[in-house]
Amino acid sequence: MPVTTINPPGLLTPNGYAHVSVATGSKLIHVAGQAAHDPDGNIVGPGDLTAQTERALDNVAIALAAAQATFDDIVNLTFYVPNWDESKFPALAEGIRAAAATLGINPIKPSALIGVASLGRPEWLIEISATAVTT
Repeated sequence: MPVTTINPPGLLTPNGYAHVSVATGSKLIHVAGQAAHDPDGNIVGPGDLTAQTERALDNVAIALAAAQATFDDIVNLTFYVPNWDESKFPALAEGIRAAAATLGINPIKPSALIGVASLGRPEWLIEISATAVTT
């Protein structure tokens, strides 16, 4: 595996992410922000952050597979959530857990959660981008 994650002593103990990833591969993959839509552009889980998080991660997995990569190859995930406040965290975490179970992945990666004013479509409750490295 070309990606190893590290949680160094002296940094806050992470809850649901890793602080550092070290990639030894040579193929860099950037996955554009993925939202909760099906191949026809229909929103999946309208008004439901948990369902939208799960589908957006499913879409990340589809994009990675197109580049012959998997979640094991991810070095960074970025979660964009409009009008973020901490009350949304349980729904977000449940969506991540559901995707992890369905996809059989370990979603613990260096990541950022960024609250934004809005996303590309008003019905999107989350958008997720990824960077991966393979050999």
